[in-house]
Amino acid sequence: MPSLDIVSKVDMQALDNAVNNTKRQITTRYDFKNVVSEIVMDKKKKSINITTADEWKAKEIISTLTGQCVRLQVNPKSLDVKAIEASGGGTVKVDILIKEGIPKETCQKMVKFIKGLNMKVQPTIQEEQVRITGKQIDDLREVMRLVTEQDFGLPLQFVNMKS
Repeated sequence: MPSLDIVSKVDMQALDNAVNNTKRQITTRYDFKNVVSEIVMDKKKKSINITTADEWKAKEIISTLTGQCVRLQVNPKSLDVKAIEASGGGTVKVDILIKEGIPKETCQKMVKFIKGLNMKVQPTIQEEQVRITGKQIDDLREVMRLVTEQDFGLPLQFVNMKS
């Protein structure tokens, strides 16, 4: 029986490259001359921490990071930018969380949407992913197309398509 999984994963190596490119780009910019800016990616905690001189510079770093993510084909929806907050010594700090996996509520919305299509497919939730099984592979392809058109607020990938 054909099946496929809907997941939300981030290519951590590409994201690490985007962070490194952003660091390199920031050090060469004239408006960041003599400004201490720090961008640290923690792969275990799945977060990026930015510390810089002021709010404008923080927004510029976030904008540059987002541009690098797009260039390296990392969906910017996978970055959850928190509020810019003041830190000690006249600096500001921004935390960016890396969203991986599909939350339970979003899985339930996806299952409800797929069941509402009245197609001959069966969606099931498996931890942080949704598995869809059906009798025909064309039905799975149609579900893929329709799910892609919906906005669930996450970058979605379709993996393990088996016929």
